[in-house]
Amino acid sequence: MVSLGLGWLVNGFLILLGVIIVTPIIGLWILRWWVQRNLIEDQCPVCGYEFTGFKGVNSSCPNCGEALQVKNGKFQRITPPGIVDVEVVDVSVRQFDDPD
Repeated sequence: MVSLGLGWLVNGFLILLGVIIVTPIIGLWILRWWVQRNLIEDQCPVCGYEFTGFKGVNSSCPNCGEALQVKNGKFQRITPPGIVDVEVVDVSVRQFDDPD
């Protein structure tokens, strides 16, 4: 019975130590990959402030407070059904003198 030894205990301890060291490294690598896939960086369509958000999560602009959603990798305003979101076009005006 003396020949059993404690080698299994040392091997078990080394395996446990290896798992404790390797697991956080693999976990951080997976977390980094997930964040790179799901993080969106774009400008607010209302005020132009650039910030980050996650895909599939509605958020609000930290600058103007507008409610935004992510569609096709871009921030878009959340509008109630039946409302058409339009873009304003600035038209310059020239005044003519009246020859009276």
